Amino acid sequence: MGFSLYLKKRLGNFLLDVSWEMDNELLVLFGPSGAGKSLTLQMIAGLIEPDEGFIYSGKRILFDRAKSIHIPPQQRSLGYVFQDRVAFPHMTVRENIAYGLRNGRKADREHKVNEMINLFHLEMIARKYPSEISGGQKQRVTLARALIGRPDALLLDEPFSALDTVLRTGMRALLRYIRQHFNTPIILVTHDIQEAYSMADKVVVYSSGRISQIGTPSEIFQDSSNLDADLHNLPPLTAPAPELVFP
Repeated sequence: MGFSLYLKKRLGNFLLDVSWEMDNELLVLFGPSGAGKSLTLQMIAGLIEPDEGFIYSGKRILFDRAKSIHIPPQQRSLGYVFQDRVAFPHMTVRENIAYGLRNGRKADREHKVNEMINLFHLEMIARKYPSEISGGQKQRVTLARALIGRPDALLLDEPFSALDTVLRTGMRALLRYIRQHFNTPIILVTHDIQEAYSMADKVVVYSSGRISQIGTPSEIFQDSSNLDADLHNLPPLTAPAPELVFP
């Protein structure tokens, strides 16, 4: 299971024109703010319709302008985690996670919710509300909700940008854990070089609505001369954190 896409979209003076593909891996869309990374994710999710192009999830067509196909967002089997960690304030942690399931018998739904609570180590806060838990805990809740339906892929739009350095390190380890347990493709949007370098199997570098480079993290980041001018002056790389932490 992977993705193959070509997207073209004009918004005012900005033109997005990109094409890339991925296998069952963690792909990072990397680049400065305003380069078109989040816009790409929104079109994959079906929230914005491209002007031209196509989106294939495995052999399934999610969008194809030439064939007049546009699958609605709720039918795309994609988990989506936004930058601001959207958790419903009037629902408990358990209820927030259960919201990711719309079908099935009650007993089956409860079993899946319990499974996610255990996997993400949320047992002690399952009955609490979002206002009563930490930022790292909220992020785990939104990830559990996005994954409970076993989506074809997980889309992450700068999900750790509001967390401090310690929590971000823990969440990177958590993503590696998710990759191993769920074996699902992940598309991660970030402009954080440490996140891209330590997490990605493949990096797609965006610059002003275009793709300037595609490669492995070592190919992209070890030789800074390969990067566009607007990506220079990045902080030095460090090795990825080895241990799983549940912040």
